[in-house]
Amino acid sequence: MMGAPEISVAMLTKEWPPQIYGGAGVHVANLVQALQNEPALEVAVHCFGAARRDATGYQLPSPLTEINPALQALLIDFDMALALGDRGIAHSHTWYANFAGYLASKMYRIPHVITAHSLEPLRPWKAEQLGGGYQISSWVEQLAYESAAAIISVSDGMRADLLACYPKVDPNRVVTIRNGIDVTRFQPIDGRAVVAKYGIDSPYAIFVGRITRQKGLAHLLRAWRDVAPEFGLVLAASSPDEPAIGAEVESLISELQRDRMNIVWIKEMLPHEELVALLSEARTFVCPSIYEPLGIVNLEAMACETAVVASRVGGIPEVVADGETGILVDHKTEAAQFEAGLRAAITKVMSDPELATRLGKAGRIRASEQFGWDKVARQTVDLYRSLI
Repeated sequence: MMGAPEISVAMLTKEWPPQIYGGAGVHVANLVQALQNEPALEVAVHCFGAARRDATGYQLPSPLTEINPALQALLIDFDMALALGDRGIAHSHTWYANFAGYLASKMYRIPHVITAHSLEPLRPWKAEQLGGGYQISSWVEQLAYESAAAIISVSDGMRADLLACYPKVDPNRVVTIRNGIDVTRFQPIDGRAVVAKYGIDSPYAIFVGRITRQKGLAHLLRAWRDVAPEFGLVLAASSPDEPAIGAEVESLISELQRDRMNIVWIKEMLPHEELVALLSEARTFVCPSIYEPLGIVNLEAMACETAVVASRVGGIPEVVADGETGILVDHKTEAAQFEAGLRAAITKVMSDPELATRLGKAGRIRASEQFGWDKVARQTVDLYRSLI
C-alpha cells in the first residue's frame, strides 16, 4: 500500500484544457503532465471556468460576470484559496491566480511558489484591455511577488526584468527554470494536405499568436508591404484582447490582401495537427514580439524544423540561437527601424531555402536537447523540496 505523497501541490491557473489561449496555459498543461511522472508528488489543478474531469473549476454566477475582469479574478481567487487547506504548496501562474496563492500562504502557512510568465509593469497596453482593472492586476502582482516563498522565472532575461521592476524581491528567491517543449507532439510532418486546404500555393512565412500589442503583429504586417510578392504570409491570429488592436490588425491585413493573393488569415485557433502541419511546411516562422519573457511559440516552430525570425527581446535570445537556429532582429523604439530589420531578415531566409533548412534542422536539435519538460519537472520538484 502506497503511503501519502511527500509533496502535495495545488497548481493554480486561469487556463486549463480545453480553455487554453496563451503560452502560460500551454506551460501549465505540460508542466502538470511532466510532474505526474515524478515520484512522491501529488498535483491538484485549480482553474478558472467550469468543472473539468482533471481539475477543480471556479466561475462566478451572474450578475458578477458583468463586473470588471480584474475584480472577477479576485473573487474567484477568494473561492480558490478556501479549497487549498489540504495542500503543502501553492503554485500559481499569472496575476489572475497569484492572489489565490497569496491568500493560501497566509491562511494555511504554506509556501507560495509563483511562475512569472510576464510582468504587468512591462505591459502598459493592458490598461486598454482591463481599464481601471490594470491598477488592480499590477497591485496583485506586486503583492504576490514580494511575499512569495519562491519565484520561477522562465528566462534569465525575465529574471532581470523582474528584479528591476520589483527591487524589494530577494534575488535569492528567484530561480530561472526555462519553459519546455514536447518534441513528440511538435515534430516535422508532411503537411501538404493542410497547406492545400487553406489555399496556400507559394513558399510562406507563418505567424502564430493572439492579436495583442505584445506580439507585435502590426509591425510584421507593415514590414511585409515590401517583402517580395512571390512569398506568402500565413497568419494564425485570433482573439484580439481589445478593440483598437483588433481593428488595426484587420485594416493592415485587408490592405495587404488587396494587393496580393497569398495572404492567408486563419481567425480561429488551429487544431494541433493543423498547427504542426503549417509550421512544418513553412519556410520561416516569424515572432515579432515587442515583449516576450521566453516565447514557447519559437520552441514549437524549432521543434518542427522551421527557421525562426524573431525580435531580440526578453528571453527569446535564450531560445533562438542567432545565426544557428534563426535570425534575431533588434527591437528599436523607432517602429520603422524595427520593421526594416524584420523585412531584411525575413527576405534573407525566405530567399534562401538551403539556409532555411539548415536553421530549421539546428532548431530541432536545440529544442530536443535543451528544452525537455522532464528537465523542467525535475528542477521544479527540487525547488519544492527546498521549501518544505
